[in-house]
Amino acid sequence: MRVFRFAAVSALLAFGLLSACSTLPRLEAANDIHAFLVAIRDGDNAAFDAHVDRPALKSQLKARLLSGAVESSGAASPATLGALLVGPLVDVGVDTLVRPDVFRVIAGELGYSADKPIPSTLAISGFVRPVEDGRACIFTRRNGPCVLMFKDEAGVWKLIGFEGRIEMGKGGRLKLGS
Repeated sequence: MRVFRFAAVSALLAFGLLSACSTLPRLEAANDIHAFLVAIRDGDNAAFDAHVDRPALKSQLKARLLSGAVESSGAASPATLGALLVGPLVDVGVDTLVRPDVFRVIAGELGYSADKPIPSTLAISGFVRPVEDGRACIFTRRNGPCVLMFKDEAGVWKLIGFEGRIEMGKGGRLKLGS
């Protein structure tokens, strides 16, 4: 009987350790995502930039904008050619999007305002979905679509992709949304 109890307890401990290992990257990502959210709430550009891989995010957003232009106007249209030629203007537009105040607007659209507490690291970890290549997808509601993509870069999880809405706002300005 003692051997059976020992084996059962050992199996439970081993299972617990294995499941803890699988959640560790989620908790690590959630910790940095929490810091990212605090930077957005506080408008802290330095902390925001520390959690954003600006070249990767800029490249991803630019590709989405240009592919959207191709899809909406057809592969060989003058509009598509124009979109490709104005690539530097797209760079400027993307630079204006990658700021804490723009992401604060998105958070507001999702129901998070400056007067509400930011979810804990543990709560955030429930919205972290590991994907291939060591990346983590963040969704805003259970079983919802991926909205933000993070990647572990030298021990810091950084934003590398935004999968939410990108649209043209008033005066032809780019705007991110949820």
